[in-house]
Amino acid sequence: MEKYKYVIIGNSAAAVGAIEGIRVNDRDGSILSISEEPRWAYSRPLISYYLNDEAVEKRMGFRGEAFYHGKKVDCLLGIKVITADLSARTLKLSNKESVGYEKLLIAVGGKPIVPEIKGSNKAGVMTFTTYADAQKLRKGITSRKNRRVVILGGGLIGLKAAEGLIEAGVKVTIVELAKHCLAPVLDETSARMVEKVFVDKGCNLYLGRTIKEIKGKNKVIGVALDDGTNLSADFVILAIGVRPRLELFEKSKELKTNRGVVVDKHLKTSVENVYAAGDVAEVYDFVIDGYRPVLIWPNAYYGGKVAGINMSGGDKEYTWATGMNAADFFGLATVSAGMIRVPENNPQEYEVITHHVPEKQVYKKFILKNGIVTGMIIINEIEPSGVILGLMRDKMDLSAVKDKLVLSDFGLAYLPEEVRKAKVNKQ
Repeated sequence: MEKYKYVIIGNSAAAVGAIEGIRVNDRDGSILSISEEPRWAYSRPLISYYLNDEAVEKRMGFRGEAFYHGKKVDCLLGIKVITADLSARTLKLSNKESVGYEKLLIAVGGKPIVPEIKGSNKAGVMTFTTYADAQKLRKGITSRKNRRVVILGGGLIGLKAAEGLIEAGVKVTIVELAKHCLAPVLDETSARMVEKVFVDKGCNLYLGRTIKEIKGKNKVIGVALDDGTNLSADFVILAIGVRPRLELFEKSKELKTNRGVVVDKHLKTSVENVYAAGDVAEVYDFVIDGYRPVLIWPNAYYGGKVAGINMSGGDKEYTWATGMNAADFFGLATVSAGMIRVPENNPQEYEVITHHVPEKQVYKKFILKNGIVTGMIIINEIEPSGVILGLMRDKMDLSAVKDKLVLSDFGLAYLPEEVRKAKVNKQ
């Protein structure tokens, strides 16, 4: 059995970040990355563009073979970890081999939530989170005469899949249980702006509805909604969300899990020399001042880097994360971060600033507590969002300039001199 100094279960954003983090302190320690997917790391947020543009495949690469060779990393691609003995520090693999480790990073990511729906085992029912999913769907829509797709879920995954399909000339219907799309990341006003661009492109929306049954003998021919509406379909995409992937550790008595793998601010788990990062982990959220899964790409990469630094002897805390999303839908740019609604239990503690110019498709909303921005939504004119997010992380009191937040050119130059100095000192 071969033993490595560092083993990473996974090979996506968190794994890449970890490799780079390890090499900050340890240039030569042996590293192994194990991935079920038979390909080098790629950018998952780009898979929807592959549906209507095969050339995107070349741009999807996140880190190629040269990266791993350059960082002296061994990779096992297309191999699954079957069991993890955290006491013995060994992993049993699907190729019937075992590997040992000194330090382990759990970076297995998340998995699609698949609801129990009658008929969901039929051909043509699928999820949409991996490159393999995009390949399968692209092949299907190019080989069938009637190209009709029903997507269950109006979140980021569902809408990005819909955008790619619409651009490919496919007839798309979105079914969303909430009263508006993107309910976890946008308020109703901003969500309606996004919905409009989809409707204008010919997409059908069924809001406040869900799929009761998927119809067809062996292959999908349609769906029945919970209100009795029947829709024709050649494919059904289940896109209602993603959850941390915990099945490898469900029976572990040593590793503490909740909604995800429980970690501290150093990304350490309850087991010595075992770390977790990315979608699988419950990380510290600086807005809520607590821990929860934050299943987004930048969080995974940066969390992995912090874990790698700490695995290799560093001492760095990860306090970077909160719910934050940036997406573009048919040219409509959207950004959200932190709170998007005022908490119902103590609304008097918060102040809301909004700015809406419908004719320019501009909408901005900022939620502040004691002068500190705790959440934002921006539709178009998103350029200041990076600066504002940094001020959120720094917990800067912006009371003196709160009315300037809605300006299209808001930046550090608008801050009082003492606040700018405090910002610079923090950096």
